[in-house]
Amino acid sequence: MNIFIPLLVGVLIGYLFRTRDMRVDLDVPMSAVLLLMIFFLGVKVGKVSVSTGWLLGSSIVFAVLTIIGSVGVALFLGVRR
Repeated sequence: MNIFIPLLVGVLIGYLFRTRDMRVDLDVPMSAVLLLMIFFLGVKVGKVSVSTGWLLGSSIVFAVLTIIGSVGVALFLGVRR
């Protein structure tokens, strides 16, 4: 719920800038904020202990099943022509 308030404030501020035809260059601040968010996400993920073997195995199974499902749907739709 706390994420919606800054999101709505940002949308309103962006709308105000758009209607007043003010050009604000936000490329550098936005890049800095995104890099900080990625950094802190990595710090948070690093704190979590995970069984890497189980995670690797389940990821491989998920990838294989996804590929099989995609190929199966493609073949099923391709045969209908």
